[in-house]
Amino acid sequence: MSVNESELPEKSSSRSRWKQDPEGVRANILAVALEEFSSNGLSGARMDEIAAKTRTSKRMIYYYFGDKETLYLKALEAAYKKVRLGEEQLDLVHLKPRDALARLVEFTFDHHRNNPAFIRLVMIENIHHGRYLEQSEEIKSLNEAAIAQIELIYSKGVADGVFRAGLAPLRIHWLISAMSFFNVSNATTFSMLFGPEIQSASGQAALRGDVSEAVLRFVAC
Repeated sequence: MSVNESELPEKSSSRSRWKQDPEGVRANILAVALEEFSSNGLSGARMDEIAAKTRTSKRMIYYYFGDKETLYLKALEAAYKKVRLGEEQLDLVHLKPRDALARLVEFTFDHHRNNPAFIRLVMIENIHHGRYLEQSEEIKSLNEAAIAQIELIYSKGVADGVFRAGLAPLRIHWLISAMSFFNVSNATTFSMLFGPEIQSASGQAALRGDVSEAVLRFVAC
């Protein structure tokens, strides 16, 4: 019996299970697509390669997503949804303003560090001048919620007398995103220029604290 023939029952069984779990199929495809698009870009990614790394078939990918551009957009949406869902799960409403903001900063720093594919995908979307992001009402809604959460924390801090008045929540979000994003997007070149210390475990722990302190000092009275 050939190797391919011996694998047929296992593949058939796997496909049968996945047909009963459409959400699982979609999630698996999107996870693989995210990695492929973030590594190779929209033009460089190949549907055959994506299909080969999923637990389903190329035909099913087209069935669920239609074409490569739609798959790219859905992968972009899934990436943004993951970070925004993580922010929602922090349950910041019960914390004091400084603690809530610090926790949000640390979460963002950790998320970006642990999800470099997200950073690369956002960089690729910037190369496309936001052409696909602009089409997504879901991403716009998710990001509006992110700003609303910061606004809630900030307003409470101003009312409590711990944050200075007159700041736009969007500026606070920008500051958090900028430092957390740069830490990943420029990790390779920064390390080549200045050495790998800042990307070590101890260096990242120190930088995480620096970013949190910088944001808190920015909003402090």
